[in-house]
Amino acid sequence: MMLIKVGDARTSTIDLVLAGLLSSVAGALNAVGFLIAGSFTANMTGNISAFADHIANGAISIAFSFLGLVVAFICGAGMAALAIQAGERRHIRSVYALAIAAEAIILMLVGATLILSSTTGPEIFLVIALSFVMGLQNAVTTMISRARVRTTHVSGMATDIGIELAALIGGEASRREATPKLWLHSLTLACFAGGGLCGALLFQFIGSWLFILAAILLLIIALPEAFRAHRS
Repeated sequence: MMLIKVGDARTSTIDLVLAGLLSSVAGALNAVGFLIAGSFTANMTGNISAFADHIANGAISIAFSFLGLVVAFICGAGMAALAIQAGERRHIRSVYALAIAAEAIILMLVGATLILSSTTGPEIFLVIALSFVMGLQNAVTTMISRARVRTTHVSGMATDIGIELAALIGGEASRREATPKLWLHSLTLACFAGGGLCGALLFQFIGSWLFILAAILLLIIALPEAFRAHRS
């Protein structure tokens, strides 16, 4: 039920499973995007900083390439949000699962393009598509969990972990409130890092087929949830 139940209807276990699975995929895609094109497609803080740095150094075209990644991320999040809002208005319970399935289809197209192409042109296509996908995925997890789960927002998670660690030395009430959040954010951060490591290692052996593998994994996650939502 991790892609069906929304907001307060979700348990901490459901959020943990969702965060672990999707942050692992996001970490792998982020690492492989860097290996292929030299850009972290989930790192919007770094991309904005790179944009400002290159503008200051007069490298306008390079600067706007980093800005393009931010725009692609925002477009992915915006399109996912519009689709989810439309689905919720029509009481389509499978809308979140279908959004993740759409992410999988985009990754399959990216993988097929890279596998079939022998030129360097697809590198531009790759980083734009991956930034779009990262925005889409982050919007889905944010909306379904009511902002408890964010699979690509590493800076925010690290900040939350620091705050929650500080809360552990407070009173009983603050510890009780902080502990499940600390587990969630720590797991998300660890899975993002672990996914990045596995993605980089796998890429050395299977190359661009990694995108096909990631897409299949997402379909395995999303399609049973979509069918379950339709049956219920």
